[in-house]
Amino acid sequence: MLFGKQLNCLFLNLEKTIYYKVMIAKEIRNEYLRWKSLVKEDDDLIRELSLMSDDENKIEDAFYRNLEFGTGGLRGVIGVGTNRMNIYMVRKASQGLANYVVKKYKKNPSIAISYDSRIKSTLFAKVSAEVFAKAGIKVYIYKELMPTPCLSYAVRELHCSAGIMVTASHNPSKYNGYKVYGEDGCQITTLAAKEILDEINSLDVFNDVYHGDYDEYLREGLINIIDDELYTRFIERVKRESLLKDEPIDKSVKTIYSPLHGTGLKPVTRILKEAGYNNVFVVKEQEEPDGNFTTCPYPNPEIKEAMQLGIEYAKRYDADILIATDPDCDRVGIAVKGKDDYVLMSGNQVGVLLLDYICSQRIKHKRMPSHPVAVKTIVTTDMAEEVAKAYNVEIKDVLTGFKYIGEQILLLEEKGMEDNYIFGFEESYGYLSGSYVRDKDAVDGAFLIVEMFAYYKYLGISLLDKLEELYKKYGYYSNYLNSYEFEGSSGFKRMNDIMETFRTSFKAFGTYQINKVLDYQKGINNLPKSNVLKMFLSNNVTLVIRPSGTEPKLKVYISIKGDSLADNDKKYKELIKEINEVLK
Repeated sequence: MLFGKQLNCLFLNLEKTIYYKVMIAKEIRNEYLRWKSLVKEDDDLIRELSLMSDDENKIEDAFYRNLEFGTGGLRGVIGVGTNRMNIYMVRKASQGLANYVVKKYKKNPSIAISYDSRIKSTLFAKVSAEVFAKAGIKVYIYKELMPTPCLSYAVRELHCSAGIMVTASHNPSKYNGYKVYGEDGCQITTLAAKEILDEINSLDVFNDVYHGDYDEYLREGLINIIDDELYTRFIERVKRESLLKDEPIDKSVKTIYSPLHGTGLKPVTRILKEAGYNNVFVVKEQEEPDGNFTTCPYPNPEIKEAMQLGIEYAKRYDADILIATDPDCDRVGIAVKGKDDYVLMSGNQVGVLLLDYICSQRIKHKRMPSHPVAVKTIVTTDMAEEVAKAYNVEIKDVLTGFKYIGEQILLLEEKGMEDNYIFGFEESYGYLSGSYVRDKDAVDGAFLIVEMFAYYKYLGISLLDKLEELYKKYGYYSNYLNSYEFEGSSGFKRMNDIMETFRTSFKAFGTYQINKVLDYQKGINNLPKSNVLKMFLSNNVTLVIRPSGTEPKLKVYISIKGDSLADNDKKYKELIKEINEVLK
């Protein structure tokens, strides 16, 4: 009898599941048909709607949810649908932001806009400006593509209420995005993102979004072009971050630079030239803006493939150092000449070197504040804590995302202690040595890296030698990042299931026992709640696991301290096999 009741219950649940799936599929199909009847702009979108008419999987992926808006703004694949980056979803987000700004800033609201070289970036920047202007918000927009730090600088210098940067950072060419900044020039954090999201969610993409004509608003002065003088002030301000005084350095250092088809070409080459580094060669094939990233499909200086062409140039010119910046020029990667080949250096390694250089030079020139503060993210190397401690620098750990580093600068500023901030960095090649902007700045990063290299070269020390010196002093730290892709609605659910399993019932990765877990979703050390787990394992290993906020990926950060780098690699190979078994 009991078995019969259980069977009936099973069938009822199955019927409910089938019913809801049918209803959801019907809603998705209806939304697709609505778009098909109402989309009248952008021939690419009209063509895509027609081509997907008989492909239910494509329709589902394009319309099963609204493109997620959070502290990272929007980011997604370019195309048609609610789960895609297109002029309609960009306008909707802009209308939500406009409504938020108008409510919060009753008097003379304004928004600054910049954009990178990605496909449709210029178009998305202009349609956003049209929505803001229609809402009565004064718009400042760069006349040409400009890096992310230039946007942050413009927000602060022009006293804007907010700012947007149209970019998908280092993602492949099929992506674009839209980062939102507050009046402090920092990417918005949790509270503002929620309020803006509430505004966006209250809108219908076709019925509640209003815009006018870009050229007409330009003539009327509602849209304003940011002049070259502001850009020059940005360059001059970055130059003030130099840590040199009168000591001699080797400015003949032979440098290869690649903007990876992005925004970095003009500012990076200009600042190096004006600082006296005249032995700089640009990778010609990657010099011009190209949203297809023809020579580097994944334009991320963290990976070897993106740096490969630059390394070939370095070998050809027998260069000392290779520098590359990502498309929106907020990340910078380097390779230096080793004994046998060029060696790619990680963001953790360069960050530690810069922190040590900044501290030592500030002390040498009596420029160290009485209570210096450095900031890093929780997934960034713990070696930074050892370096900071040696120089009596307080180090603050924040959640992943440079916006949280920017937030710490704001907190210092509110206490009248802004000058106490000396450096912030994250493992993903983001650095900032001053408070003039509130996001990572690859113009500043490239400038300081070349200066540091030239300083040590004059002393007969390579960066690899200096890094080895730091390892011997503080211990051998290695950090590894693995990303696992989970595409579509089923992948999104799979990621959530994995995180829940780790929270509730997971005890070990093979022989690596989990001794302690920090669940940042509960809120730790006054940090915002976030879907992040930090696990402390046996054998001096820590793991941080989190879903990416901008891509359909689960990211696993592994930190190991051992007797040597080879010892660390051995531990990593053992551990990653166990992790892959769990996540495959």
